[in-house]
Amino acid sequence: MTFPHSPPPTPPARARWLAVLAHAPRDLLKRHVESLPSLHFEVLRAPEIGLAMLRGRIGNKGDRFNVGEATITRCVVRHRDGETASIGIGYVLGRDPERVDWIARLDALLQHPRWHDALQADVIAPLAAESARLRASEQRETATSRVHFFNLQPEASS
Repeated sequence: MTFPHSPPPTPPARARWLAVLAHAPRDLLKRHVESLPSLHFEVLRAPEIGLAMLRGRIGNKGDRFNVGEATITRCVVRHRDGETASIGIGYVLGRDPERVDWIARLDALLQHPRWHDALQADVIAPLAAESARLRASEQRETATSRVHFFNLQPEASS
C-alpha cells in the first residue's frame, strides 16, 4: 500500500521552522511536544550521532579550508494520517537524540495541512519569540563589555 505525501511546504518556510526548532531551548521544546496528542510515527532513521566537517573561507571569499569537526545528531520519521504521509527530519549540533526526535516529529506534523496552522501558532511562533528574546538579552549583555577601538590619527602639522 502506498501513501501519497502531503503537498510539500515552500523550502524557505520549512527551513525557517526547522531553524526555529533547532535553536529552541530544550525545555520549551519538550513542553510543546508533550502537549501534543499521542500520535504514531514510524522511525525511518533512528536518532544517530555523527561528525560534520566545518569549512571556512579566508576573508569570507577566498579559498576554503577545514576549520574542524562538529558533532551533530539527526533523525527521520514518517507520520501517516489517513491517505497522506509526511516525512520529518531533525538535525541539531551536539549530542541530543531525544531532541532531534521531537524536531522530526514536529517537522512531519507541520507539513500536514491538518496540523500546520495550529502548530505554527501554538509552537513555532512562541518558540521563535522566545529565541528572539534570548538572543536580544545575550546581545545586550555582550554589548556592556564591548570595547571600541579608535585609530588615532595625528593631526597634520602646519
